Amino acid sequence: MAPHRRKGAGNSTALLVRRSTGIREAGTLIRHNMKVLRGIMLQDNRGFIKAWSKTSKSTITYENGKIYFENYQNCYSCVHSAPQALYKLPKRSKLEKFEDALLCQSPLDRTLAFPSDHKPSLLALTANNWLYRLSAETGEELQKVYLSSNHKFRYLGWDVSQEMFYVKSVQNKETSLERQAGITRDTVMHLAIFHVFPLQIVGILEISKKVFGNGVTDVVLSQGVLVVSYSNKSVKLYSFERIIQSYLTEKLTLGKRSSLLEGKTVGDAPFGIPVNIQITDYPPVLFEVSCANNCVQIGGYPWHYIYTPPHKKDKGTHHICSLMDSTMAVNGIQNMNCCSLESDGIFFHPDDSGRIIHVGPANINILKILQMTSGLQSKVVEDFSMKTHRNNNPTSQVTVTSSGRTVKRRFHQLDDDPDQETFRMVEYEDELDLLAVVVTNGEEGEGRAQIRLHDNQSGQLLRTVDLVEPWDETYRHELFFDKDTIVHIEQKNTNFCCHVYKLQADRK
Repeated sequence: MAPHRRKGAGNSTALLVRRSTGIREAGTLIRHNMKVLRGIMLQDNRGFIKAWSKTSKSTITYENGKIYFENYQNCYSCVHSAPQALYKLPKRSKLEKFEDALLCQSPLDRTLAFPSDHKPSLLALTANNWLYRLSAETGEELQKVYLSSNHKFRYLGWDVSQEMFYVKSVQNKETSLERQAGITRDTVMHLAIFHVFPLQIVGILEISKKVFGNGVTDVVLSQGVLVVSYSNKSVKLYSFERIIQSYLTEKLTLGKRSSLLEGKTVGDAPFGIPVNIQITDYPPVLFEVSCANNCVQIGGYPWHYIYTPPHKKDKGTHHICSLMDSTMAVNGIQNMNCCSLESDGIFFHPDDSGRIIHVGPANINILKILQMTSGLQSKVVEDFSMKTHRNNNPTSQVTVTSSGRTVKRRFHQLDDDPDQETFRMVEYEDELDLLAVVVTNGEEGEGRAQIRLHDNQSGQLLRTVDLVEPWDETYRHELFFDKDTIVHIEQKNTNFCCHVYKLQADRK
């Protein structure tokens, strides 16, 4: 008999007692643990205290409880009360340096061939076209694959829903001499697609002008769809599954021989991996839209897409339309009418609720899509919103000097002016179901930042965290909120600095 499920919110002590007595509800242990952590975090005697800082001459990266320095060579773990060195890789030559990296977490719902496959690993791409799989805990080399001696690969990207990742080559461009001679290159770039769990090659395909047309500027793989961007501001989507079904010439296996390599082993140097997805004609287009900055987002329930039309009159507006028939939703044009250096941002909520987050300098609107009963058309409505605390009295545009001379201001104050309270970014902590909103304020002359933790369902403000270090808006900032850890990475001129805050008992 299943244990009785008490309605209402239980406190942390009650949850710990139930767990200690052996009472379990299938599939809910992690959720209960996160409820305990969330309850502790919101207690009055708890707070986030700055525990650690470290500077670097090179870019600093944070990913899932680990901080990487020196181009992924030096790794620190954030599990403890202060970050501790986890491993340091041997120094690498310029040819062997890491160009890009991805952190790979294995699934929990099935058994894999090797014990190392169940542990987190770092996928790293080197300048000389090697793909490494390293242990995320020790840096030990678990696997390596040579990609190609013919194409220069440089970028890594995830297609998480399909448990795949892709390696993208640099774009082939004609030199000035080739243009003068009238020589054109048909091949734009190459994509190498891999399955993970375990690491296995799907294939390499060529993006050519003959197949995809002229003006290709970028290609990515997302949610099983090949997304191609063009210089004429259009974006086209193609089914990757259909491409595989129609154009795969040979199924490849890493470490096995291939007829495409004349019997040589796939993934070994210098042969690498052959192009085994040969697209010979124009594949059908699933979806096409013209948009500013080649940016279109798909999500929501039912499926919708967000884009900004590539016209001057539409600058600053975001259109929300049905993916089924491109019908504009009621209230589907969102415009904050803000005057700022940084444009407002809009994206589908990462909690898979189908909601939309619209972030501006003075407002954050959480929107949801409703299906109207009158027909197929949908409607965009506000779920909740957040606002900054500002002096709403408009600044006078006319100033009278001490001598009596009247001076008229030439410019209005920008909505994201550092001297006033301004929203800078929003992070979602999925395990605690909290929104972390970064707010800056430079009223006292030095920019300061505060993190406001809001309930993701209601928007209620639950607590605030003041960052100790100043926040200079002229430099680049990144912020990560990960359970009991807050990581702030900032760039100052040519230096980088990482600040770590940990949840501790309040020292007051």
